[in-house]
Amino acid sequence: MGRDGIDDVRLEQYVTKVMLEMGVPAHLKGYHYLRSSIIMAEEDMEVVGSVTKLLYPEIAKKYKTTEQKVERAIRNAIEVSWLRGNARIFEELFGYSALTGTGRPTNSEYIAQIADKISLDMRSEMIRAV
Repeated sequence: MGRDGIDDVRLEQYVTKVMLEMGVPAHLKGYHYLRSSIIMAEEDMEVVGSVTKLLYPEIAKKYKTTEQKVERAIRNAIEVSWLRGNARIFEELFGYSALTGTGRPTNSEYIAQIADKISLDMRSEMIRAV
């Protein structure tokens, strides 16, 4: 099922909304890399299974940087949102809690979970529209 330009814009807006709700600061480079990663994963979950071979190289190419910088910037953005963001949403989505001492999600866990949530939300919205 292909999407048109309007659906692409709606997807990007929704990903942005979710990321901001989770407390990912928009001024970080990792914010942009993370948003692109989540959109890529929502379109093809296979990239999450191979972040170092598929996802990071694609994002690095898009933003004209290195794979290592992409990985580090995404990790930093997740860490910042984990420490300063909405703990309730993290616990809902990941079952992780800063209060219980469980560690923050890995880059691939974070990307996969958010992409899955967005995919389900978008499909649910389409069903309601019918």
